[in-house]
Amino acid sequence: MTTGLPKKVLESSRWLPLIMLALLHFALWLGVDNIWARPFLLAHVGLFLLWQPLWRGEQQLRPGNAVFIVCASAVALWWLSWWVLAFWVSGLFALIGGRVFTFRTKWQRLRYLLVMAYLLSVLVLWITPQLFALPAIVDATRSLMAVPLPLMLAGLALVPAERRQAERRQTVDFIYSLLLFMLLTLLVLGSLAFMTLEHVNYLEALLRTLFIMALLLFALSWLWNPRPIFSGFKSGFSGLQPMFSRYLLNIGTPFEVWLKQLAETAQQEPSPAVFLARATDHLAALPWLSGLDWVSDDGHGTLGTSSPHRIQVEEQDLHLTLFSRQAVAPSVLLHIHLLTQLLGYFYQAKRREQRLREMTRLQAIHETGARLTHDLKNMLQSLFALTAIVQRSEQESIPLLRRQLPVLAQRIELTLAKLKTPQQESETSMQPLGVWWDSLRQRHQDEVIEWVGEQGATGGLVPAALFDFVTDNLIANAISKHQRQPGISIRVILRMQPFSLSVCDSGDAIPAHLASQVLHTVVMSEDGLGVGLYQAARWAGQLGYRLALSKNEAGAVCFELKAI
Repeated sequence: MTTGLPKKVLESSRWLPLIMLALLHFALWLGVDNIWARPFLLAHVGLFLLWQPLWRGEQQLRPGNAVFIVCASAVALWWLSWWVLAFWVSGLFALIGGRVFTFRTKWQRLRYLLVMAYLLSVLVLWITPQLFALPAIVDATRSLMAVPLPLMLAGLALVPAERRQAERRQTVDFIYSLLLFMLLTLLVLGSLAFMTLEHVNYLEALLRTLFIMALLLFALSWLWNPRPIFSGFKSGFSGLQPMFSRYLLNIGTPFEVWLKQLAETAQQEPSPAVFLARATDHLAALPWLSGLDWVSDDGHGTLGTSSPHRIQVEEQDLHLTLFSRQAVAPSVLLHIHLLTQLLGYFYQAKRREQRLREMTRLQAIHETGARLTHDLKNMLQSLFALTAIVQRSEQESIPLLRRQLPVLAQRIELTLAKLKTPQQESETSMQPLGVWWDSLRQRHQDEVIEWVGEQGATGGLVPAALFDFVTDNLIANAISKHQRQPGISIRVILRMQPFSLSVCDSGDAIPAHLASQVLHTVVMSEDGLGVGLYQAARWAGQLGYRLALSKNEAGAVCFELKAI
C-alpha cells in the first residue's frame, strides 16, 4: 500500500497535523450521531496514516499491516461511540507526548505542546462530559468547541517552521507514551469514580482527581530520587531509579554475568584468538540469541544455529552476525551494540598487547645487538692497538701483549656468553666491585687516565657487563676528544658514599643543543656521543642505575653513573 501524495506533503510536519486535527475537530463537534462524522473521521484516519511516526508515509506497507489497518478502522467507525473517541484522543495525546521530548528545536517543541494542550482540552471539556451524559457541561463547553479551540488550532499555523533533522527520523518514546496514556485513563476513570461514589459534580470530581494525581506524581518523583526533607534526616532508601535502571539494563538477560565473564577472560587469555573464541562462547550463551558467526584477522567461527532474525555488527576488523530467536526490539538492539562494542574493545586491546609484546621482543633484540656491536667495536680497537704494539721492538711488545691478551680473551668470552644466553646477561656478570675496578684499570693502564678511587671501594656486587659497557664508551669518547684537543686530562672517579662512578675530561663543553639530547636519543656528533651512550643510559635504567651528564662546562665535562 503506497500513497499518491507528493513527497513534500509527506515531509511537511506543519500542515499535515493541522489538517488532520481540523478534521477530527469537525467530527467531534458534530457528534457520533451525525451522519457526517464518519466521513470526517475516515479522512482524519487517512491523514493520520500519512503523518504517524510508526511507519514512513512514503514507504510501502506490507499486506498484513495494510489489512490490519483497514479492518481496525472499519470496526472503529462501525461501532463509533464516545468511548472509542476517548480512547483515540488519549492515544493521539500519548503518541505526540512521546515525541515532544525528543525535539530540541524551540518552535517545533512549542507546536507539539500546543497540539497536546488542544487534545487534552477536547478530552476533558468535550468528550468526557459526553461519556458521562452531562448535558449542562456539554452546553457550557459547546461554545469552546465553536471558537476558542479552533483558534488554538489556527495558532499552529502561526508557529514558525524550522529545518530539523529529528523530524526526518520518526521516533517515539514508548515509555513516555505509555505513561501519558495511563495518566489520561486515570484522569477520566478517576473523575467517573468520584462522581459515582461521592455524588459530586463533574468539575469537582475532575479537580479531586487532578489533586490526587499531583500528590501521587510528587510522591513518585521523591521515591525516584529521594532527598532529605529536613536537614539531618536520612531515609536510607536509594530510590527507584537504580532499581529501574538495573531492570532496563538486564532486560531479562544475564548482563552482569556476561560482563564478569568477559573481564575474567580478558585477564586469563593473553592471545587475541583464544580470547575471541572464549568470549564468543559466552556471548552465544545469552538466552535471546540462537547463534552467531564471527570473522576476524585471527580466524572465524560459527556457534549455535542460524535464524531468520539476524543482526550484523562490525567493530573495526571484527565482523559479527548475531541470530536471535525472535524479532529484536529497539531496547535489545541497543544492548546488542553495547555488548559487541565491549567485545570489540577488549579484542582490540588484546591485539595491541600482542603487538606491544612483539615490539618489546624486537626492541630487546635490537638493544642487545647494539650493545654487542659496541663490544665488538671496542675489541676490534683493542686488536688494532695490539697489532700496533707487535710492530714495536720485542722488548716493549712482549710485556704489553702478556698483560692485554688475557683481558682481551676474557672480553671475547663474555661476548660469546651474551650471544648464547642474552636473557641471563645481568645475572651471570655480577662481580665484586673491587675486582671489577682492578680489571678496568688493568684494561686501560696504557691510556693516559687518572684513576681516583676512595679507600674501601672493594665491597658489594655490581653488574660487570653494564659497568664495562658504560665506562668503555665514556673512556673511548674521552680519548677521541683527547686526540682532537691535545693536553686535556681524563679522570675516572669512584665514590662510595653515595655510590657513583664518573668519567670526566677537561676539554670543551658539549654544545647546548647536543647536551639536552645526549643519553635521551641518538645524537649525530663527531665525538661519537650517539648510539653507544643512548644504549648505555637505557640499559642502566633497566638495571636500576642512572647515567647522567652531571657537569658540562669548559674544563669540566663529567658523566656520572649512580644507583637510583
